[in-house]
Amino acid sequence: MRERSRKFSSDKWFDIAVVMLSAFILIIVLYPLIFVVSASFSNPEKVMNGEMWLFPVDFTLDAYTEILKNGSVWNGYKNTLIYTIGGTFINIILTTLAAYPLSRRDLPGRNLFMFIITFTMFFNGGLIPTFLIVQGLGLVDTIWAMMIPNAIATYNLIVMRTYFQSSIPWEIQESAMMDGCNNIHMLWKIILPLSKPILAVMILFYAVGHWNAFFNALIYLRDDALYPLQLVLREILLVTQASATEGLDSFGLGDKLLLGESIKYALIIVASLPVLIMYPFVQKHFVKGVMIGSIKG
Repeated sequence: MRERSRKFSSDKWFDIAVVMLSAFILIIVLYPLIFVVSASFSNPEKVMNGEMWLFPVDFTLDAYTEILKNGSVWNGYKNTLIYTIGGTFINIILTTLAAYPLSRRDLPGRNLFMFIITFTMFFNGGLIPTFLIVQGLGLVDTIWAMMIPNAIATYNLIVMRTYFQSSIPWEIQESAMMDGCNNIHMLWKIILPLSKPILAVMILFYAVGHWNAFFNALIYLRDDALYPLQLVLREILLVTQASATEGLDSFGLGDKLLLGESIKYALIIVASLPVLIMYPFVQKHFVKGVMIGSIKG
């Protein structure tokens, strides 16, 4: 009884320590997010003076009004939605069509193909050769420059291929082939319905990547009308800071500089909100898909 009581007491203290450590980590992770949200709704002068540390002070929507009344923001949202939806659709199709054959035991030379594909994760041509290829294909300053160059991510391909190998029994595929099922029907009728977790994870990975795409737009796009949201928000931030700097000579620390500080936080919220809204819908598949697709292989 004493030993059992001692064991129960040690387990209790261990649980308390785990809860306290988890709460501490949660505070560390959550506080910057709450601060950014609160700062975007607060008087920028209060934020700069350190008077706002958690909840909004002197609630104001000036930063959001300044951002959303800019027509280029809505155009950036439209472009980013096009790039995200279209690009993710292309990513999923091509990644699936590449991962499924590589997961088949009866594919001749699949180990050689995987070696060549994996090789690209560590060695690539670099920025200039990639730009010359995109330019040679006539994709510069088109929407396809945001979708085609990164159509397949090698890491995602490996994860999906591993999922097909480890989570879908080969015997199911053999039985389907014996019943006369061809490869296309096999993929559409059997493999994809059993792969919802990994598909959800791939959609999230690719969609977040497209939503946050910034560098490709900076390199390949020249027309302002094609700018994605991230590039539009960058332009707004640069213009705001430049305007504030120009006003320092005659007005000192004026309203434009204060508004620019508030806009920084509002831009983070405007850019991140759609992804935060989407995540709960795929979260239930997220851990399962990543773990099953990456443990073996």
